[in-house]
Amino acid sequence: MQALYEAKATATGSGRGGRVLSSDGALTADLAVPTSLGGPGGGTNPEQLFAAGYAACFHSALQLVARKAKVRVQDSQVSAVVGLGAVEGGYGLSVTLEISVPEVERSTVDELVAAAHQVCPYSNATRGNIDVDLVVV
Repeated sequence: MQALYEAKATATGSGRGGRVLSSDGALTADLAVPTSLGGPGGGTNPEQLFAAGYAACFHSALQLVARKAKVRVQDSQVSAVVGLGAVEGGYGLSVTLEISVPEVERSTVDELVAAAHQVCPYSNATRGNIDVDLVVV
């Protein structure tokens, strides 16, 4: 694959308790282990960053396939819920994408969501690696 765009971010400090910074300076964030995992909270974490990226990417893919199908999805939104849990030998992720496309017939939304799942780079990267549930709300 020839990259059309590359993003670079660097993590420093103590991993989940450190800091991330993109090479262009547009993203800078303090990281903190969530209180639900025994940490201090007060910062973002890799799961939130992954959820934000996947939600934005899938929403873009949804809008792309909708445009090609000449379907208006003006008030659509996508939320990504990223779960972190123990798996054999370490930790793993799961994702639930909650997709809302008001004022569009459910069968059409289902078709658009299935097509977006084939187009989205995050979906293609995770396919076969982690569980991704698509939920139309």
